[in-house]
Amino acid sequence: QVQLVESGGGLVQAGGSLGLSCAASGRTFASYAMGWFRQAPGKEREIVTGISWSGAVIYYADSVKGRFTISRDNAKNTVYLQMNSLKPEDTAVYYCAASVSLSRMRSSFGDYWGQGTQVTVSS
Repeated sequence: QVQLVESGGGLVQAGGSLGLSCAASGRTFASYAMGWFRQAPGKEREIVTGISWSGAVIYYADSVKGRFTISRDNAKNTVYLQMNSLKPEDTAVYYCAASVSLSRMRSSFGDYWGQGTQVTVSS
């Protein structure tokens, strides 16, 4: 069992930045691919980014590429999402997820989920 807890969401103006953190516990953190998903009201959950267990392979959705950065610190059991140049369309609940593989995560399959943190971007 992997437990994930997100933090760092909030309200920010368009063009601003936010950093999200996800703290993991319960299992060996380094054995899992990690990622972030988001879901806006009335819309399906979508993958934002994912990172392999070693950090060597990273995936970004086209909508956030060049603006968001995912990183992980296995020694601290933490994954981060740095969000820059935020747009109103980035508004959503952001969920941290863990998966047994990055390929699985890219297919929108998360094996463990956090509770989510709200990110709201105003114009």
